[in-house]
Amino acid sequence: MTDLVTFITTDYAGITRGRSFPAADLRPGTGQSTGWVPANMSLTPFDLIADPNPWGPTGDLRLLGDEAARFRAILPGAATPLDVMCADITDLAGTSWPLCPRGMLKSAVADLQTETGLQVNTSFEHEFQLFGTGLPAAPAFSLQALRQVGRFGPDLVAACQTMGLQPETFIAEYGRDQYEITLAPCNPVQAADRAVILREVTRELARIRGWRASFAPKTALNGVGNGVHIHYSLSDAAGPVSHDPGLPGGVSTRMGAFTAGILRHMPALIAVTTPSQISGLRLQPHNWSSSYTWFGDADREASLRICPINRIADREAARAFNIEYRPADACAGPHLALAFLIRAGLQGLREGLPTPPLYSGDPAALTPAERSALGLQRLPDTLATALDALLADKVACGWLQPIALETYTGMKRREIALAGPVPDDAMCQRYAAIY
Repeated sequence: MTDLVTFITTDYAGITRGRSFPAADLRPGTGQSTGWVPANMSLTPFDLIADPNPWGPTGDLRLLGDEAARFRAILPGAATPLDVMCADITDLAGTSWPLCPRGMLKSAVADLQTETGLQVNTSFEHEFQLFGTGLPAAPAFSLQALRQVGRFGPDLVAACQTMGLQPETFIAEYGRDQYEITLAPCNPVQAADRAVILREVTRELARIRGWRASFAPKTALNGVGNGVHIHYSLSDAAGPVSHDPGLPGGVSTRMGAFTAGILRHMPALIAVTTPSQISGLRLQPHNWSSSYTWFGDADREASLRICPINRIADREAARAFNIEYRPADACAGPHLALAFLIRAGLQGLREGLPTPPLYSGDPAALTPAERSALGLQRLPDTLATALDALLADKVACGWLQPIALETYTGMKRREIALAGPVPDDAMCQRYAAIY
């Protein structure tokens, strides 16, 4: 049997695609690559290329493998090893292609470091559902729900450990057959790579059992949604800089400016972090999700939440302090989503924005003037309005080269046309089969 290694990239549709070749043919240290096609970036989630698009049938690119981002595990019951290497999309000379999401993230990280001396520590936490198990309903968050899926949880955690993903917790969630797994924080490129691998490992372990794992934001119109929460903190050469116990919420001046940038550009970010025709179903008030540009302290309705610090055993507050970005889901490519968050935060630092006011309560109970004073703006709840918000935000548009913006918005407009205008159960199930 010949084992294969696959060079992978996660595109604007949030789909991980790639090309395989014999693992024995890997030549370490040689800058190994395989061919790719520009029009692939115009692929919709429904595997139809947006037409028109800027690329057509011409052009050639390379997937340049990153040897530091090779992930390999032999999953219990799998016929072959899962062996993948995250890759950058480059031109034929090895120069990063401007549309490459991984390259965009690397560029955002470098610009933040160069301009401010800051680094982002980040992690993704994922919710997903298991279908086809044939198991009875179990109480939310219960030991029964964890135990009745047998070896699935232990096998998932073990695979994550083998691949160096640094899993922290595996829990049964609120929804029927819904689970969550969290990974330890690390640098942004690693975190995005790990988010990609986590999704694929989870799906494969489910397939081996004859089940299906779905990370889709809604698998049924009235069902519980699956979110992706992105945690972030800041540090410089001397250590963590996010926490200042003498300021409101414990948010340091630099962390406040970074967060204010994200909050200011959040309507545009929605087009990238919750970017499907069903994503808006989650972004509703009183849904423990996100519905406004809202900065809250330990409030799970807020779109940006200061996470409580675990002070048991004298844990160091400065290292534990982080903020959670909540309006994200697995229809987003992790690299592109994180690149946009960092760009927005960097813009806040450039402008020296003040820390946003903290709010706790029900925005619907406020007057429009009160909401405006607190920066509580309703988030776009359809893909079309999210794209409009992106195009209206000229700063955010500048984070994509014009041809990248044309490619992204063109692909998403085509997705809207293919999915249909009004979300229903059939649309949710269609997305659930993909994500």
